[in-house]
Amino acid sequence: MTYRTPHRSGALVVTPSEDPSRFDALAVDCPFVFSTDGRRGMTLVGWDGVGYQTGLSWERPDGRWSVPELVFPRDPAVPHRRYNTAITSVLRENDLRSDGRLLRVDGHHLATFHAYPAAGYESGPGVIGFARSTDLRSWEEVGTLVRPEEGGEWERGGLYKSWLMQHDGRYWLFYNAKTAERRWREQTGALVSDDLRHWERVSDQPLLANGPEGAADERFASDPCVLWDAEAGHWVMFYFGLAADGHARELCATSPDLLRWTKTGEVLLDVGPPGSVDETHAHKPAVIARDGRLEHYYCAVSPRQEPLQLGDLRQPERRGIAVARETTGERVGAGPR
Repeated sequence: MTYRTPHRSGALVVTPSEDPSRFDALAVDCPFVFSTDGRRGMTLVGWDGVGYQTGLSWERPDGRWSVPELVFPRDPAVPHRRYNTAITSVLRENDLRSDGRLLRVDGHHLATFHAYPAAGYESGPGVIGFARSTDLRSWEEVGTLVRPEEGGEWERGGLYKSWLMQHDGRYWLFYNAKTAERRWREQTGALVSDDLRHWERVSDQPLLANGPEGAADERFASDPCVLWDAEAGHWVMFYFGLAADGHARELCATSPDLLRWTKTGEVLLDVGPPGSVDETHAHKPAVIARDGRLEHYYCAVSPRQEPLQLGDLRQPERRGIAVARETTGERVGAGPR
């Protein structure tokens, strides 16, 4: 069974604003796509040269996505969110072929976010936190933080993107983390909780480790998106690998029990040809279905012919959100930039 989505949009569906007054001036990243109340939405992360903040976009009737609204900004009064607040998942139904309907707990949507302690691009060891909202626009932090020093050696360099899900009455949190050395590696592990406050790692070793020399995930096995394939009778983890060639690609693994994972060995989305929106990286999966057919949203990265210069801020690459589909369907155009 394959989970390939070969029909790419060919253009970014959400782009950086290039407006120095906005949270997404230099880049947009880390899509999470869902549906609620008959609408399709997307949380994403914006980069403004200081740190990450979280935006919300909605799909319009014409298939384009709205200009993202800042919904979870940095907070100077909160030490771990002084510079960064990046929502990466919101609790949703698990079915692979579903439209990703959001779930509520005690009337609230639940999200996970990660944050870094210093200004700059992912500067310092990141932590994972939790937030809740009734309307997806106003969020309050809840629960406790997950910290890298509480885990194994493989995650001591800091925590990255997380995926929150509920299964058999328990909450699972999949996440990737990095080692502490300068040329670090990233791998993926998981925690479980019965109350969203007390979390326990399922192993002191990663559940999804790096591949061997020459593999597409030799350096990174990162950014899990975990869904249940009812037809196949197993779980699927979409993730990205970083190879020794410096390019990130979308991959996947399967599991019967969320603990034992087997990589399929298939590259689902490779980097694109020169001149394409994903020439450098095709990574950070957000998988959803439309009428039962898979849509794979991802962060597409390509070099800029001329670096973007906004005052003192300089961005040599173009980083935005693209989509690939299982079938051709309707072509989604770029956002209204």
